[in-house]
Amino acid sequence: MSEDCCESTKAPPSCCDMRGLLSFSILWLLTKRDMYGQELANELAQRRGTRPNPGTLYPALAELEKRGNVETRREGRKKTYSLTEQGRESARVSCEYFCRAYGEIFQEYGSEQKANVVP
Repeated sequence: MSEDCCESTKAPPSCCDMRGLLSFSILWLLTKRDMYGQELANELAQRRGTRPNPGTLYPALAELEKRGNVETRREGRKKTYSLTEQGRESARVSCEYFCRAYGEIFQEYGSEQKANVVP
């Protein structure tokens, strides 16, 4: 295993720039439940190993809202984000694209991992 891969921290290896997946990740997370910004940041940090800073997360949410994929509602001082019907469709289409573009990589990787397991 490359020392660049940090399983203990879940941080992405330095060779992988995960920033391009932020909007896709937000859409995917919001298919599970409505969330406020800090919850989204926590979920992203848990999955990606790095927490998006507010200067990255909130502009992405604003862009998703501008495109009609996300809507917000105020709950006290918090803004809760949820998917619109268009957002649900965008998440579905994005997942199909992602699987078509990258599915083979995951299938091959999974096969290689099974082959490397010593009973």
